[in-house]
Amino acid sequence: MKPTETHVFPDGIAGPDVSFDGGDLDCGNGLLLLIRKHIDPMARGQLLEILSTEISVDEDLPAWCRLTSNELVSFRKVGRQRSFVIAKGKLAERGQAPAPVVGARHSGGAHVQPQAPRTSIAAPSVPSMSVMGIGSWPRPRWMVEAMHSYVEGKLDEAAFHETANDSVRLVAAAQERAGAGVVTDGEQRRDSYASFVATRLDNCQLIPLTDLLPLVDDPEKFERELRALDVPAADVRHPAVLGRISRSRPLARHEADFLRTLTGKPIKVALPGPYLLTRTMWMECLNERAYESREALAQDIVTALRAELKDLLDAGVSLVQFDEPVLSEVVFSGAKSGPSFMCGALSESREPAHELAFARDLVNAVTEGSPRERIALHVCRGNWTPDESVALAGDYRPLVDTLASMRVGAYLLEMCTPRAGELEILKALPDDARIGIGVVNQKCAHAEPLEEVGARIDRAIDLFGKDRLLFHPDCGFATFADNPICSTISAEEKLRVIVQAVDRAR
Repeated sequence: MKPTETHVFPDGIAGPDVSFDGGDLDCGNGLLLLIRKHIDPMARGQLLEILSTEISVDEDLPAWCRLTSNELVSFRKVGRQRSFVIAKGKLAERGQAPAPVVGARHSGGAHVQPQAPRTSIAAPSVPSMSVMGIGSWPRPRWMVEAMHSYVEGKLDEAAFHETANDSVRLVAAAQERAGAGVVTDGEQRRDSYASFVATRLDNCQLIPLTDLLPLVDDPEKFERELRALDVPAADVRHPAVLGRISRSRPLARHEADFLRTLTGKPIKVALPGPYLLTRTMWMECLNERAYESREALAQDIVTALRAELKDLLDAGVSLVQFDEPVLSEVVFSGAKSGPSFMCGALSESREPAHELAFARDLVNAVTEGSPRERIALHVCRGNWTPDESVALAGDYRPLVDTLASMRVGAYLLEMCTPRAGELEILKALPDDARIGIGVVNQKCAHAEPLEEVGARIDRAIDLFGKDRLLFHPDCGFATFADNPICSTISAEEKLRVIVQAVDRAR
């Protein structure tokens, strides 16, 4: 039933701006998703009314408000029916003009990214000994601000992409100056290397990590993991599934189309791999209404990634890279009894042999029928903080058989850090596959000496020969938009020193 009493609102406010009924959902079983769906598009200071009949919400919702810095204006209860009124941010902000987003230019709502014709475009091949970034590049402050405004519904899509185009121009120019042989767009349109898919897939939504606290078995441990991010957890968002997912528009084709206008060099686009997305997006308490199991979710993820892979190859992308860093978590952390934050993989995992076989089958299902030589796989051990001591450690022995059984043409692997073990282990990978060697550590603030990088390259040539090799940093320079691992200056310097060392080796 509806509440029979009326709230007493501040002077000049007749009632809530938005209202919805959450029924008997609790905060750990979908209510926070509904709150986020309604509150994100609202202006700061506007009021959201939440109706609920669930008793646990009495304590959980005020705690959520404190955690997310939203103001609980009032709370009433009539019988089992509860009514909460929350101000987005602070009620005192109501009516204040939003701060302008630097770099954003509105264009009357017209989309600045026209649909590219779906004809196949010839892709230049990637030469041996090519130098490339793994994917992400530090975003300018104004790009991060535009990203947050876009996700929160305060910046239209046209203005967001115009701002992102400016940022991609800077990234591409930096890679050209450094002499990179393969160019990426630096993932400038993405909040992170993986969770961005929630803004592109149907029935998926980005929610702040703080909203996930009620969903984990050990909130205190989870909070400690969030603090390792060195960035407010409310600024980092996680994909949540609201129903059966599907791909009605590209995930990254628009990124490739624009990047191709900026360079004549081979381009690379990185995508989260199917195992990573399954581990990231499967949370039983959220997904049980849409999927009976994570295997069912994985099938829809594979379908979406297969379509995206074909689209990118048709768009002239020379190399499509699938990121599967959570494979390291499987073998170096063992079977999990609860969620892990490693690379955003919050769902539970089973024993390692099962998980590795599952990951292998998912990757092969995505790549089956596509040209293997244009597909790469990237693996690392975590890239959310420059603190080497908190990242996973272990050599590739427990992974190499699984990697070798995946239908990919290149392996782009973290190898510079001592945490990655011996290079010789990679001799077990297929002889007809390319080997990408990480020869600088993005976690180090300064570029490594040329002699040091050159020695790593010479060692790789001794083991694999020049024809099979590609070179890159261990991982991306800014896996999470709000938490870059290094500066733009350092990123360019690190690529440049790799190029100089490769030139000497040639």
